[in-house]
Amino acid sequence: MTPSSTPTARRQRLGAELRKLRERAGLTATQAAALLGGNQARISNIEAGRYGVSAERVRTLTCLYECSNADLTEALAAMTGDRKRGWWEEYREVLSSGLLDLAELEHHGQRLRTAHTSGIPGLLQTREHTLEVMRQVVPALPPPDVEHRLSFRMKRQAVLFREEAVPYQAIIHEAALRMKFGGPSVAGRQLQHLLDMGEHTHITILVLPFEAGAFPGSGQPLYYVHGPLPQLDTVQLDQAHGIVLLDAEAQLDKYRQVFTRLESLALDADSSADLIHNIAKSLGRDRTCL
Repeated sequence: MTPSSTPTARRQRLGAELRKLRERAGLTATQAAALLGGNQARISNIEAGRYGVSAERVRTLTCLYECSNADLTEALAAMTGDRKRGWWEEYREVLSSGLLDLAELEHHGQRLRTAHTSGIPGLLQTREHTLEVMRQVVPALPPPDVEHRLSFRMKRQAVLFREEAVPYQAIIHEAALRMKFGGPSVAGRQLQHLLDMGEHTHITILVLPFEAGAFPGSGQPLYYVHGPLPQLDTVQLDQAHGIVLLDAEAQLDKYRQVFTRLESLALDADSSADLIHNIAKSLGRDRTCL
C-alpha cells in the first residue's frame, strides 16, 4: 500500500488514538509491529494517518494494546468505515487542507458548539454577509478564491439540515451582533437569519451581552466538536497561520470548562432572541434615517 501524501484529519486522529493506546501499553512501534506480524514502518504510517486501516485491524491493535474500553474500540473501528469521498474533496486543489479538515470534522460530529466575539459563526452566516467578510481579507483574495470559499461555506451549512440534524449551539457576543457588515441592510438580514435559525429545535443561539463583563477564551473564535466519546472530541481554533485542531485530554478539559463558563454568562435562548430582535429593529431605524 502506498502511503497517502494528504492524510485526512479523521485518519490522522484515528492514528493518534492508536498511538496513545500503544504508548499506554508500554510498547514501541517496533514491538507492536512484531506482535502484529509486520514492520515498524507500517505501524508508524498507520499512526501518522498515511495508511488506511480496516475496522478488524483496529480491533486487533486495541486487543494487542490491552484496551479494555469496548466502547472506545468500537468508536475507533467506526472511524475506518467511511470509504466514500466527502463533498469537501472536490475543493482539495483550491482550498487549504485545514478548511477541508474542518468540513470533515463537522460531518462526523455528534454535537457542535461554537463561541464568537467579533463575528457571526460561519454555519449561521448569510451568503451576502460571508461575501462581505471575505472582501475584508488582507491581502485581497482573487475573485476565483472568493467564489471557492463562498461556495464551500454555503455547502458546509448543509450539516445543520441533513436528515439526522446535528445539535448545534452558538454563543455570540453582543459586539458581533452590532457590527454592521455590509451596511444596515445586510446586517439586518443577517440578524433576521439568526432569529430564523434559532427557531429550529436542534439549533440554540445564546448571546453574551456587554453586561456580562469579562469572559474566558481570549475573545478568539472557539469551536468544540463532540465525538462519539468524550476522549474523541476535538477543539478547533482559528490562528493567523490557519486552522489548528486540538485533542489532548488536558486541552479538551480546558475548553469544556470555557464553554461551561460562557454558557453561564450568556442570556438564555429566549432573552437572546429578544436582544437580537431589538438590535435588528435599531438597524431598521438606521435605514430609515439614511
